[in-house]
Amino acid sequence: MPPGILKRYHWCHHISTRRIHPIHLLPGQYTSTTSPQLLHNVLTASSVSISSSAGFGNASTATLPLNLALQPGLATYSSNLYAGQSAFAALPNKPISNSTSPLSAKSFALSSSVWVAANAGTNRVIFWDSVPDVAQLPASSSGSLALVDIQSLACSPSCSGSGVCSSAGVCQCAPGFNGSSCEACSPGFFGPSCQACPSGCTSCDDGISGSGRCLKPVIANAPSTCNCLNGVCGSNGQCTCNAGFTNTGGGVACSKCSPGFFLTSTGDCQVCQLGCTQCADGTGACTTCKSGFSQDANDKTKCNAPKSVTSTGTVCPDGSFSGGTSCSPCSSTCSTCTAGTSNDCVVCATGRYALNGTCVGTNSDGVCEGSNLIADNNKRQCDSCGSKCTSCKIPNFNAASTINQLQCTACLPGSVLSNGKCIDSCPAGTFVSPQDNFTCIACDSSCGTCAGSPTFCLTCSQNQLAADGKCVSSCPSNTFSSSGSCLGCHPDCATCSGGSFNQCSSCPPDRPVLNNGRCLPTCSRSQFFDTTSSSCQTCDSSCSSCSGAGPSNCLACSSSSQVLRGGTCVSANCQQASSVVPGLGACLSELVVVPASTADTPTPLPTISGLTTPTNTTVRRPLEWWQILLMALGCAFIFLVIVWLFRRRARKQRAKRTAMFASAKALDRTGGWRWRLVRFGEKLFGHTPSRRVVISAPLESESVQLTKLRAAEEARHEEDMVKFIASYRDERPETPAASRYHTHHHRVPADAHSISESSQLSAPSIYSQMTGMPRRAPEPRQPLRKDLPSRFSASTLSSSEYLQAQHAHSSKNPFWK
Repeated sequence: MPPGILKRYHWCHHISTRRIHPIHLLPGQYTSTTSPQLLHNVLTASSVSISSSAGFGNASTATLPLNLALQPGLATYSSNLYAGQSAFAALPNKPISNSTSPLSAKSFALSSSVWVAANAGTNRVIFWDSVPDVAQLPASSSGSLALVDIQSLACSPSCSGSGVCSSAGVCQCAPGFNGSSCEACSPGFFGPSCQACPSGCTSCDDGISGSGRCLKPVIANAPSTCNCLNGVCGSNGQCTCNAGFTNTGGGVACSKCSPGFFLTSTGDCQVCQLGCTQCADGTGACTTCKSGFSQDANDKTKCNAPKSVTSTGTVCPDGSFSGGTSCSPCSSTCSTCTAGTSNDCVVCATGRYALNGTCVGTNSDGVCEGSNLIADNNKRQCDSCGSKCTSCKIPNFNAASTINQLQCTACLPGSVLSNGKCIDSCPAGTFVSPQDNFTCIACDSSCGTCAGSPTFCLTCSQNQLAADGKCVSSCPSNTFSSSGSCLGCHPDCATCSGGSFNQCSSCPPDRPVLNNGRCLPTCSRSQFFDTTSSSCQTCDSSCSSCSGAGPSNCLACSSSSQVLRGGTCVSANCQQASSVVPGLGACLSELVVVPASTADTPTPLPTISGLTTPTNTTVRRPLEWWQILLMALGCAFIFLVIVWLFRRRARKQRAKRTAMFASAKALDRTGGWRWRLVRFGEKLFGHTPSRRVVISAPLESESVQLTKLRAAEEARHEEDMVKFIASYRDERPETPAASRYHTHHHRVPADAHSISESSQLSAPSIYSQMTGMPRRAPEPRQPLRKDLPSRFSASTLSSSEYLQAQHAHSSKNPFWK
C-alpha cells in the first residue's frame, strides 16, 4: 500500500460519467507551486479527499501545504516495495525489556531519526533506513527477524536502559525511575528494577544500589500527628498523656508535669516526696507542703508530718494517732497516720505505696495495683516509668529493689526498646524486630550491622565484605565495594567501578557499546559493532548503514544512484528516466504500476496530460525595502504636485476676480509693452518703481485742498453744534440755507459762516445759561477723529484726494512695488 493516496473527482470530457483517478503520493511536502501541472490541479481542487496509509496520520482533506511524513515509528508491509497489507508500530512510551516481536514484513519504512534493533538469528542488527525488500538484505541480516527495540535519536544524552526516547527529545521513564536519562530510582524505590519500598515503611534503603530494608516503619498514632510530646494520639485526634504528664491546653500537649510531679534533667516527670504537693523542676525541692506539714530543714525535698499529741500532752508513737485523751492505732495499711482510716496514712505500711491518697500493693514486677506506675521503696510512693515508657517493671521486685532497676516494657509510638530503655533508634549491632517493629534485637557476631534478621549482614567484621546479606572476602561480579558492602552495578552495566550509569567497565549484550563509561545500544549510523574487538567499526564507503565489514553487508546505500541487491549496493538502472526515491531505496519506476505487456519491449509509463507540464503559478514575492521607499517617495511627490496645482488654480481664480474688479472700476488701464519693459528694468537694476499717472481732472494746489477741508469741517461742526444747542431751547433754529456749490463740484453750506457767527455771538452758551454770566473763554470745540476721511462723505473729496486713495489702493498690488 502506498505511503499516501490522494483522490480527486473530476468530470471527463470524453464521457458523461464521473470517474475516480487515484494519485499515489510519495512522502514529502506539497504546496500550491508543486509541479507538474496535473498535481497542482489536483492539490488546488475543491473536491479532494485523502486516504492515508498506516502511520501517515488520519487527515481526510488536503490543506496546503500538505506534509506527508511517516509518524515516529515503524511501518511494515506484507509485500516488497511498500505494497500489500500495512501496519504501523509507534515509538513505545516505556522500554521494551526482555521481549521480542516477530518481524515478518517483506518491506518496512522508518521515519527520520528513528532506529530499530532486530535479532536475525543470533545476530543483533540495527536498521537506520527503510528497506524496500527484506530479501535483498545481507545473508547475516535476513531470514527470521524479531523486533527487539525501537528508539528515537532526538535525546541527547541518550536514555538509559530504563527509559525510551520520545520524538520530542525527552526520555520517558519506566515506573520507579527518574532523572533526565531515567538513570536513577525515584525516592521510595530501590534495586536495579526500582521496585517500591516494603509496605509499612516511611523510608527504606532506596536507590539503584539500595537493599530496600526498612529504615523507618509507619508509626500508628504517633505523638506528632496530634501535636503531642509525651502521649499517644487517639483515633479522635486527642492526646492521652503518659503517667506524670498533663495536657494543660495551648502549645504542645503533654509537655508539662502533673501537679505533685517535677521535671527531671532527662525529661521525665517524677513524683514529689510525701507531704509535698508541689516541687520545683530540676531539683525536686518542695515549694508547697500539705496542710500541717513543714519543710524539712536538712532535706528541702521533704515535708515532715506534725506529731500526734493527746490532750494531755502525750506524744503518740508511730503507728498511732491522737484520739483525744489517748493514742489510737492506725489502719493496718498505714505505718504512720493522722486518723484511723486507710485514707489517713502519712506513710504506708511495709509492702504498700501511696497512690492518690491511698496505700496500694504491687505485683512481682513492682507495678502498683490499678495503675502502670512503678513502686519506689525510697519515696514509699508509686512513681512514673519515664517520658517514653508507657509501661515498665522491676524484675524480682522486693523491699530492697531501687528505682534505677526499672525496665521499660512498652514505648510511645516512634520509639524503640533497647535494653529496657525507650530510645529513638536501635544502636549499632542491633536491628528492629520485624515482628513488633519497636524491639531492638542484636545481630549475629559475624555482622557489624544487620537488617531483617540477625544473620542478614549489611556490614561484616574481620575485614570482610557484605554481599547479599553474607560476609565474603571479595565482591562478586556485577557489584562494587562501598563502605564494607558489595553494592550492585547500574542495570546498564555488566561490571562497574561505581553505582552510576556512567561508571561501567563492561557492557551487557543488549547495550554492547562502551563509550566514556556508558553502555549504549548502538554505534553511530555509519558504523557497526564488532563483537570480536567489542568496538565500533566504520562501514564500507558504499554503505550508509551496515551490519558488518565490507561492501556485501550493506543495509542501505550511500549513493542516490544505487540500490541494495543481496547486501551489496549496485547501480539502480532505473527505467523510463526515473531515479531512486530518496529515503525509500527504490526506483520510482518500480513504484509505478504498469499493465503487463505481451511484447518483448517493456510497456512505457502511461502518458497523462499535464504530467510533464511545469506548474505555472504566479509567486508574489514580498517587496524589498528600497521598493517600499520608492513607493513612499512617489506618493509624497504626487501629493505635493496636487497641492501645487490646487494653489495655482486658486491664484488664477483670485487674479481673475481681481481683473474683473479692476475692469468694473476702470482700473485695468495698462501702459503697454513699453511700461512693462521699463518696469522690468527697474526690478532688474533695483530702482524705485515708477508710479502710473491716471489722466483725470486737473490737480488742485495744496492750499486750496486745505481750505476745502477746513470749510467742510467747520460746516460739519457748526451743524452739529446747532443741533446740540437746539435741544436746550424751546424753539429749534432754522436749518441753514440751501448749500451752494464751490468749484470742483464739492458741496459746502451756503451760509456756513453766518451760522457759525450767529451761533457763537447771539446764542448763549450752556455755561451762560447755567450761571447767568457770559463766558470769558472761547467756546470749546468737539474733538476731531484721527481718521479725517471718515468725517466726510465721498462727495467732499477732491480729485487729488481721490488720486491719493487710488495710489494707496494700488500700492497693495505687487505690480506697483
